[in-house]
This record gives sequence, structure tokens and C-alpha cells, in this order.
Amino acid sequence: MKNWQGIESFLQLLALDGPSGHEDVVAEWISERFSAAGLTVQRDALGNLLARRPAADPANDRPPTVLITAHMDEIGLMVSHIEAGGFLRFVPVGGVDPRTLPSAEVTVHGRRPFPGVIGSKPPHLSTPEERKEAAGIDRLFIDLGLPESEVREWVRPGDPVTIRRHPQRLLDDRIAAKSVDNRASVAAVFECIAQLSSHPLQVDVVFAATVQEEVGVRGAATAAYQIRPDLAVAVDVCHARSPGVSTERTMGMGDGPAIQFGPNIHPALFRSLTAATQAAGLPHQILVAQGATGTDARVMQLCREGIPTAALGIPIRYMHTSVETVQYQDIRRTGQLLAGWLKGLNRDVVEGFLCFFDV
Repeated sequence: MKNWQGIESFLQLLALDGPSGHEDVVAEWISERFSAAGLTVQRDALGNLLARRPAADPANDRPPTVLITAHMDEIGLMVSHIEAGGFLRFVPVGGVDPRTLPSAEVTVHGRRPFPGVIGSKPPHLSTPEERKEAAGIDRLFIDLGLPESEVREWVRPGDPVTIRRHPQRLLDDRIAAKSVDNRASVAAVFECIAQLSSHPLQVDVVFAATVQEEVGVRGAATAAYQIRPDLAVAVDVCHARSPGVSTERTMGMGDGPAIQFGPNIHPALFRSLTAATQAAGLPHQILVAQGATGTDARVMQLCREGIPTAALGIPIRYMHTSVETVQYQDIRRTGQLLAGWLKGLNRDVVEGFLCFFDV
């Protein structure tokens, strides 16, 4: 798959703006590369991008279908109203941490894109009570540096806002950017496709770049309903270790993908993915999810009659900030895991998963 150039392609993908509900630019970029890889691509009514890789044997009557999702949206902001002086008030789209916003550079996607900054009352002019705590969103505003008349001409309530942050390469193939959650998983899907480029499969695979995950895993719900797969795997990010966080809830960066396990995960799929990492000699980690995972898996498991579902996590630091940090080696290994697992699937194996709970 020559159109995916590893880290360089990933940096291009990270630089694109695509908050929940406004994923068009990202979808177009991904669609071009899905098509270049020879996949049949369509976009559904909600905005999900669905790319199909059919089973190799055309005589095989309805081969099993596997759905692999990686959401392409990112958290963002939305203009709520315009105040006197042309200052913009805003609301979060997804799980935005207000503590990270003061002094951030942003792009307001009005009738054309406008650069701006997020401001707040200076500490010198704040009350003692205000200085004791971080400013909430109600105390923040966006300054475009334009007269109020121009702001009202070009910007409307409901316009999306994204953080302006150029992806930064760190040491040891690590990258920090605003949208690693979840473009890292989109990159892992492309790594998987590259691994499969010359290998025939015995299952149909639908790779879905889903929308609106950050506001309620919506895209995965409609994608799973219409595809009606036999199996599903959600690829997302998980928390990597850093100072001050619990080692029980975090994974090691550079230690490979995290295979999730818990009530949201089909036991046989968990074992199958674990065996695939061992067969390929890949490092992996186990992430225990005591309830529903915060991923597309949460809704895919419950779709229609129920779908055997698994979830993989790519460890990242500083989730839901503009400096989310990932090690590309973990992305590549996640793609290798998916490819190796898909190569081992056939009708009999899939039937074993579907009949797992038969009594």
C-alpha cells in the first residue's frame, strides 16, 4: 500500500480539523487513501466512511463479515453566541477539559476559517476567589481580533471551533498533536491494510472510519446496524502511564496494543486476539474494563441480535488535550495484530465465535 507512508502520512492526518459532526475534510482524506488501496468506499447518511475488502473466493456464498471501526472525529468547541465587542462565547463538543483552554490558539470555522485565541480575565484583575480555581468555560471567550460588525458578518452560533496545534515529532518515534484520539487508530487501520495488501482473506472486512464517537459513539451504532457484521472490533486509544496516574488504569507506551477484556468484550474474541499477538511475536497488554468500554465497542456489542465484539487500545498520554502523545511503534503493532488476526479467520472459526454461548 504505497499511498500510506507511515509517520509522514500520520502527521498529515493529525493536522486535519474534524470535530464531531464536522468530519468532512478528514473523511475526504481517508476516502482517497482507501480507494487507492483498492477498497470499495461509500459514505453513509450519518457520515461514516465504509471501505470494504471482499473475501478472495468469489464462489464463497456469503462469507462472514468483520467490521473494524476507528472513529475519525476529535473533540472541539462550538460558538454559542456573540457578545458586545465581537467576543465569542462557546460550548464544548465532546469531553473538553476547560483547564487546557486559556491562551490556546483556535480556528473558528465560520463562513471562512478565522484564527483566534481563547482569552480570560487576567489574574491581576481577578478576585481572590477567582484566582483559587481554574477558569471554567463560562469565564472564557474567543477573540478574533476583528471589529464586532465583521465578526457578526462572518461567524454564526453553531460554527465549529478547533484547536490550532501543529503536530510535533518527539524522540523515539513519538508524536504529540491535538487529534491523536483517534487518528492513531485510523493510522493503525492503514497499517493493517498495508499488511494485507497481497494476502487473500476468507472473510469480508469492512473498515469504518466512524463519526461522532466523542459525543456518544453514534457513528458506530448506525454502521453496525447497516453492515450487520458477524464480528466487530473497535480500535481506539487508551491511557498511557505518566506521573501522577494510577498504574492499574494505564498502559505502557511502547509496550504494544492493549487488548481489552470485560463484560463489553466477547471472551472468545479476546482469546483469539491474544493468541494472534503471541503467534506473531508481538508484545501486547491487557486492559481490564469492568463495564462498558468508552469506545465504539459499547454500542456494537448491543446492535441487532448482539454482535461478538472486541476492543483494542493504543496507549496515549494527555488524552483530550492538544498535546496527546503516542508512540508510532504501538500504532504499527496494532495494525500488524489486526492483519495477523484477520488472516486466521474463516467460516469455521467465525461459527465457533457465534456458537460460543450455545447450550
